[in-house]
Amino acid sequence: QVQLVESGGGLVQAGGSLRLSCAASGRTLSNYFMGWFRQAPGKEREFVAGFSWSSGNIYYADSVKGRFTISRDNAKNTGFLEMNSLKPEDTAVYYCALRLRRTVTTTPNDYDSWGQGTQVTVSS
Repeated sequence: QVQLVESGGGLVQAGGSLRLSCAASGRTLSNYFMGWFRQAPGKEREFVAGFSWSSGNIYYADSVKGRFTISRDNAKNTGFLEMNSLKPEDTAVYYCALRLRRTVTTTPNDYDSWGQGTQVTVSS
């Protein structure tokens, strides 16, 4: 099982930015799909963004398009989620997850490994 360690969450004012990191250990990620999810209290876990590690194909939820940018560092086995123009509605625990296939899915149950989650709080 791949271990995912997240960092970069915190408190930020509306309009600010944060950069989340998801470092994977245990194996290389060339044949995997990495997704980012978030879950607010009382809400279902929702897909935010994701990419195929090998192809570079990137997907964003409509709610974050134009504000969030996903990227990767192959040498460090690390994915990044750059969050700009943050809104209070973005407040949630953010998770990275790894799927043992290259194809995109927005369903949490389709992912095989999960990070521990990092809290993002956007104040108004």
